[in-house]
Amino acid sequence: MILTKKILIICLLSLISWPPSYGQGDFNLPGKDNDKIKFQLINNLIIIPIELNGVELSFILDTGVSKPILFNITNTDSLQIKNVETIYLRGLGEEGKPIEALKSKKNFTKIGNAINVNQDIYVIFDNSINFTNRLGVNVHGIIGYDLFKNFIVEVNYTSKYIKLNKPEKYVYKTCKKCEVFDLSLFNNKPYIETEVKVDSDLIPVKLLIDTGSSDAIWLFEDVSLGLQPFNDMYFNDYIGKGLSGNVYGKRSRIKMFKMKSFELEDVNVAFPDSSSIGNARKIKNRNGSVSGEILKRFNLIVDYGNSKITLKKNRNFKTPFYYNRSGIVLEQTGSRVVKEKEDRGHLGYGNAKDETKIELSTYYKYSLKPAYSIVALRKGSPAEKVGLQIGDELLSINGKKTHELKLQRIMEYFKNDIGKLIRLRIERDGEVMLFEFRLEDVFKEKELP
Repeated sequence: MILTKKILIICLLSLISWPPSYGQGDFNLPGKDNDKIKFQLINNLIIIPIELNGVELSFILDTGVSKPILFNITNTDSLQIKNVETIYLRGLGEEGKPIEALKSKKNFTKIGNAINVNQDIYVIFDNSINFTNRLGVNVHGIIGYDLFKNFIVEVNYTSKYIKLNKPEKYVYKTCKKCEVFDLSLFNNKPYIETEVKVDSDLIPVKLLIDTGSSDAIWLFEDVSLGLQPFNDMYFNDYIGKGLSGNVYGKRSRIKMFKMKSFELEDVNVAFPDSSSIGNARKIKNRNGSVSGEILKRFNLIVDYGNSKITLKKNRNFKTPFYYNRSGIVLEQTGSRVVKEKEDRGHLGYGNAKDETKIELSTYYKYSLKPAYSIVALRKGSPAEKVGLQIGDELLSINGKKTHELKLQRIMEYFKNDIGKLIRLRIERDGEVMLFEFRLEDVFKEKELP
């Protein structure tokens, strides 16, 4: 592997379009008009299987990125990359500093039956840039524009598949319940014009369509437009992680989010701190993002070639919007050895009549199971007030052993109704401890001095 000394500054939020001389390849579907690929939907994020240079990986399908990024290569020793040069990437985050990466050219990429024999990949070696711990499943990277530019992409959130269609072969069906929106592509990212109602009036907004964020809506605070939390109904929180660090801000609600005839009420919204989104605010007329918690309520037809997107509401449309009412942020922080009971049956013989009977013997086995730990606590939250601490490892929740649960399932407990009792069994410095608290209205939490 030979590294050149060329330095290139890339801003993921305003990535300049590459000229043809860079030789970036296209995806093709040899001998097929379309292809369907199943995905996992984890915390509102679409995770698709990708083969990169013969190695099977998982990537987030992210309309908010212009170039594919590989960031988790811990268990991919067989992955070979070549034709590399050192670059620097900058994205969201309070630190705002660029991070070092490698740009690798001429990679073979396969998604379903779609192949690209000349794929650029940006490789990050910073271990802190990793979605795996937060999602509880292996995620190795993110991909967006490079896939959407070559196909008309159907995204079916209910059946959990994407369908790649050759544009020249695709025929739109008549759909009376659909709404079609114009897309504007800027720096290879899609924007849509919608409306929000914070107080009493509908406010036109231009939002990035961001399938790589699990939130509902991000709005950039602008007092002149009325884009700010209504009546100070908000709480301060961690709202995400970017390439340049953590993103914090205010979480609130808006009265309505309107997309032509589609209207959603009491919608969660985040107002990120301006220090974390400096580059994003430089994009003219952008007011924020619409993301997974909204998008999953529709099935989509994304057509970059014709600059349009078609939405049809699905069975998720009326799902209420919930916040994490516990204040706990969990991550999968490795594995723990678990002792499990196992009953085994075998044939035995009874009394003088030599009656055959089945006898049960108890055995124990030891196995590695996921370990989940608290990595952040919201100030003034129910969990913090009862004494839970960052670093506490969860052993059980409401009587359920956490090593038997997926991370997403555990987090669902924290989005339950106000007043719901939560009982946690945790381990701290080798000591097992019990805690309990009731979920509270997040907008009534009082910050501690």
